[in-house]
Amino acid sequence: MDTLLTEVWKAWHSHNGWMAWNLFLASIPLALSFWLFRSKSGLHSGLWWIGLAVFILFLPNAPYLLTDVIHLIQAIRRNYSVWTITLVVIPQHLLVILTGFEAYVLSVMNLGEYLQRRRLGKLIFSAELITHALCAFGIYLGRFQRFNSWDLVAQPNSLAKGMIHDLTSKGPLLVMAVTFVVLTIFYWMMKQITLGIMIRMRHQRSGSAASG
Repeated sequence: MDTLLTEVWKAWHSHNGWMAWNLFLASIPLALSFWLFRSKSGLHSGLWWIGLAVFILFLPNAPYLLTDVIHLIQAIRRNYSVWTITLVVIPQHLLVILTGFEAYVLSVMNLGEYLQRRRLGKLIFSAELITHALCAFGIYLGRFQRFNSWDLVAQPNSLAKGMIHDLTSKGPLLVMAVTFVVLTIFYWMMKQITLGIMIRMRHQRSGSAASG
């Protein structure tokens, strides 16, 4: 029993570092989306445009967590017991991956809400597809080229060379296309679930208010 508890503790803490960091990066565009797109102010200051640029740069970090399924596969291949894999490793990784992707879903939904308020509802679907495409590109740069969001400032020359190479090569373009399809499908599914939860919560609130 002591051996199992030690293994569970080790498995739980061995992945906390990258999980916490990746979730932090995913939370940045989510927080910015509420400030940028949920604000009632119709005026866009210079700070707003800077925030929008940071939002675009950091947004791929949220769906990037889907690629962390690689870490899950690696963890399963370790010499953990079946109990540790079933009760700790798989739930822990899936929770982090889903949380990160939900941050992406909410961020893009906030963008759609912003367009709706601006009477640009017809552009929501196109904006979502463009966002998925940009994030697919960003995910590729992060997972395969190991670039970070801040490398646009830290090492712009290397980033530019990598982008040109990837956009002119068939292999990277194929990976980006597959990533785009995956993002589009997963986003649509999670969006429906999120909308369903929101509607249910509103009904519960209205019911509580009526009974009160």
